[in-house]
Amino acid sequence: MRHGKSSRYGRYAGGPDPLAPPVDLSEALDAVAEDVMAGYSPERAMREYLRRGSRSMTGLDDLAGRVAQRRRDLLGRHRLDGTLQEVRRLLDEAVLEERKQLARDIRMDDTDRSFREMRLQGLPASTAAAVTDLADYDWQSGTARERYEQIKDLLGREMLDQRFAGMKDALQNATDEDRAAIAEMLRDLNDLLDKHARGEDTPEDFRDFMARHGDQFPEDPQDIDELIDALAKRSAAAQRMLRSMTPEQRAELMALSAQAFGSPELMDQLARLDANLQGLRPGEDWTGSEDFGGDQGLGLGDGTGVLQDLAELDELAEQLAQDYAGSTLSDLDVDALGRQLGEDAAASARTLAQLERALRDSGLLRRGTDGDLRLSPRAMRRLGKSLLRDAAGRLSGRQGQRDTRHAGAAGELTGASRSWQFGDVEPWDVTRTVTNAIGRTAAAGGDPASGLRLEVQDVEVQETEARTQAAVALLVDTSFSMAAEGRWVPMKRTALALHHLVSTRFRGDALHLVTFGRYAQAVRIEDLTALPPLREQGTNLHHALMLATRFFRQHPTRQPVLLVVTDGEPTARLMPHGESWFSYPPEPETVRATVAELDRVGRLGAEVTFFRLGGDPGLERFLAAMARRVGGRVVAPDPEDLGAAVVGEFLRRRAPRFPSAFGDVDRD
Repeated sequence: MRHGKSSRYGRYAGGPDPLAPPVDLSEALDAVAEDVMAGYSPERAMREYLRRGSRSMTGLDDLAGRVAQRRRDLLGRHRLDGTLQEVRRLLDEAVLEERKQLARDIRMDDTDRSFREMRLQGLPASTAAAVTDLADYDWQSGTARERYEQIKDLLGREMLDQRFAGMKDALQNATDEDRAAIAEMLRDLNDLLDKHARGEDTPEDFRDFMARHGDQFPEDPQDIDELIDALAKRSAAAQRMLRSMTPEQRAELMALSAQAFGSPELMDQLARLDANLQGLRPGEDWTGSEDFGGDQGLGLGDGTGVLQDLAELDELAEQLAQDYAGSTLSDLDVDALGRQLGEDAAASARTLAQLERALRDSGLLRRGTDGDLRLSPRAMRRLGKSLLRDAAGRLSGRQGQRDTRHAGAAGELTGASRSWQFGDVEPWDVTRTVTNAIGRTAAAGGDPASGLRLEVQDVEVQETEARTQAAVALLVDTSFSMAAEGRWVPMKRTALALHHLVSTRFRGDALHLVTFGRYAQAVRIEDLTALPPLREQGTNLHHALMLATRFFRQHPTRQPVLLVVTDGEPTARLMPHGESWFSYPPEPETVRATVAELDRVGRLGAEVTFFRLGGDPGLERFLAAMARRVGGRVVAPDPEDLGAAVVGEFLRRRAPRFPSAFGDVDRD
């Protein structure tokens, strides 16, 4: 029997999962667009969405909160005197065993016994001083001598573990040969670093060093810079650990370090190593400290590891904050996040990074000439379509009207047809088109039954009644009250929905967008969409009407349609010298100037509709009087219904059989 090769399966670890479904951008774009409408830049809106996340996606803020909690847990769980406590325990055990031996050794000279007991009794209270004092003591108990030797061995392994992770366990029960090998590695390492600092090392020097001592470096550095980076991070963490101790603990540890492995050479080589690394990597944090407040003691090696964890958490917090120039989620160290918070956090980070890349690469966001991200025309169309659909839904929900995608055709059908011409948007007359193709094919000697091929000259379209093209001016109030009263976003959504309707269903119409606060100005739809809330007083409807009048005169053959969205009486007017004059309450001269400009609009034959937001009685009286002067209308929708009201009114004007979605508030 033949057997195939056995296979092993496990978690994919090669970066983004190639089998993962593509990121759905719909929810992200809607959220980004909503924040853009509220005044955020597209860049900030995207970052805010990535921070918040969604119901199905963990955001950056969530991950940052977990990083901060992990940091608090480490500081609140541990203290740094673990090595000192272990040395104290071994010392107490050694002294106790020695006293037991002195008590039961009946052959010992009494004077010698008394001398030894006095020496043990007179040991300094300081652990380090007691260990040093017993360095030349002739232990009578074998167990006591073993405990004391364990102190020196522990100190040596801890000192090495501070600089080389895992060394404490690797050197447990180490022989003299093992210690000699470590001493040789330190000498060779320092010689290599000295040579590198002078610029005299070669790649061959590094390879020779790794060939001799590579088993001491599980990180498997590929060059000397990677080696230095890894060692410097660990060494700097060791320095921060020392600085995090109390002065008493630090003094005790420094005094004990001389006993490491019973050889002062070890400390000399480690001090030389620290100096080399600090000189080669001065950018590491060599002077910081942390405030530990827990009850779980840490040894020097484990403590240094915790300090490294804290430093890694700080780097992750900075990466997750994304508040430095040029930051992107590709900067996020996903492997470090997985080490600190678990694989679920790493997976969330990968999803966020993938979403950011997809948003940037989708064509929905693009950089302007100033370098800032903006909603692309494609995104504007997509958003406008969504907003128009929402407005249509509100219209049909209130009045039972048809979907706006069926409205706004070129005109009413007449029953006749004509040959298609470039630019025609009328529906095809399918019967006439197919008949033309059959006749042409038969005239050319072909058999229509064996197949029919349509040519451009075959196509006929259904004729419609001619419809007058319109010049539509939408004037939107951008004074501070619009933002303060929650009308800013509905105003923008309205403008975008109307813009999409005109640009896709009424392509022959011209749309002019004008904002008015202290001054009025014509704006592009993308500029209006990105406009932040303005903290300026003044409702200069006078200036806005002047711009509308100019626009209508530029299109004398089109039917003028004026739509005005405002929440306040006119409090500003444009002076002859071009300055804006503001006064509250409105001055009679401001009102007269505004009325005079509206009369000019009326003389051009404009169809005028005012959309009143809010219940100000003064505004209600003013707009009612303005509408009566020009035979216009006043509509008073709720802010959330503003888009449906404006779209509905536009369709009522442009498609007479399309009934208004809202009743008149006041009409002459």
